[in-house]
Amino acid sequence: MKIIAFLLPQFHRIEENDRWWGEGFTEWTNVRRAVPLYRGHKQPRVPWNENYYDLTDPDARSKQASLAEEYGIYGFCYYHYWFEGKQLLEKPLREVLESGEPDFPFCLSWANEPWTRRWDGMESEILMPQRYGDQDDWTRHFEYLLEAFRDRRYIRVDGKPLLLIYRPGHIPQCEEMLLHWRKLAVRHGLSGLHLVRTLGGFDTGTRSGFDASMEFEPHYTFAHGMLQSCWGELTVGGQPHLTVDYDRIWTSILQRTPHRDGEPVYPGAFVNWDNTPRKGAEGQSTIGMTLRKFEDYLTRQLEKARREYRSEFVFLNAWNEWAEGAYLEPDREQEFGRLEAVRRALRCGM
Repeated sequence: MKIIAFLLPQFHRIEENDRWWGEGFTEWTNVRRAVPLYRGHKQPRVPWNENYYDLTDPDARSKQASLAEEYGIYGFCYYHYWFEGKQLLEKPLREVLESGEPDFPFCLSWANEPWTRRWDGMESEILMPQRYGDQDDWTRHFEYLLEAFRDRRYIRVDGKPLLLIYRPGHIPQCEEMLLHWRKLAVRHGLSGLHLVRTLGGFDTGTRSGFDASMEFEPHYTFAHGMLQSCWGELTVGGQPHLTVDYDRIWTSILQRTPHRDGEPVYPGAFVNWDNTPRKGAEGQSTIGMTLRKFEDYLTRQLEKARREYRSEFVFLNAWNEWAEGAYLEPDREQEFGRLEAVRRALRCGM
């Protein structure tokens, strides 16, 4: 079984974030300024040895890959941002491609949503709009991705580079675009593409044009799980704050029937969820997560992936989503416990 962990590249400065959020902004800015909102709410999260790394530092990228490999993570899925030719946060992956380091498998997820001031991908207070252009833009986008697709480290299925799309239902001519990309892939000497739509909280559009789907957790279960009566509400500073029981989320995930008319589906998993560092009381947080629970649930999901989904991959949210509470990297409180839980789950779930 192969765990692919999502990796957020927003741990370095870019000119746009300096302009939108203030000079020196990175994801660590949100993490550092988080505050506890209720009794037992563990904020702010502090990385082990206060390792507030910069992902433009090759040593930081090397240490991430070495640590992931040591604890059994198969590869990273980097978020990729493309706005009709405009890119954001592309420098870490660009340096990975140019340097050939670290020697660690990876793939890409096109996070095709507008950037907004509310961090939720909704169409309000837009900082960077998401447009899709015409066939010329599709070609430029593919040609940019081609270097990654040709990289020997790139994760493939049946020899074809694996590419996820985060919001396929947001793309007006999605099927036509994917067909164009497939033709370009063959024209450039690839055996094809393995295209995967993300199943989350947004409209996923039609499955036509895709080879498989991926259940992005916990978003997929928030939207489609049996959680309607499970949300709690606290009042924080006069604002309502939603909480949900960690066990109830995982119970819903593990009770899911994976079959979708023969469509290949890659199951998801998540470490924890708490996006209050980004959104304050307007965010959501889980209650009741422990390392032992995480290990047990992940073990069962790996077994389910093998037995019921017949999938070689489980996509884990996430390697370093610190401002969403979804991270595997060591922190001050639990040290390397999350990674150790993954290693034990992999041993049990084989």
